[in-house]
Amino acid sequence: MQIPARYSPLLFSALLSAIMVCIVSAFVLTISQGLHTGFLAQWLKSCITTWPVAFPTVAIVAPWVRQIVNNITI
Repeated sequence: MQIPARYSPLLFSALLSAIMVCIVSAFVLTISQGLHTGFLAQWLKSCITTWPVAFPTVAIVAPWVRQIVNNITI
């Protein structure tokens, strides 16, 4: 499946936010509650509820961060 290049910023934001949410929520749950029998269900619920916040945040912040990086690097 090929996606037009004009959607690359949106796809970047969706993938980056999904990966970050999965990793960070698993880490936080493991640190705070340890691995337990309901861990997977709780982790999936955490991912599903936090991704809608992470996705637009990355979509809005990523271009700003790119500009800052461009300004401070050679």
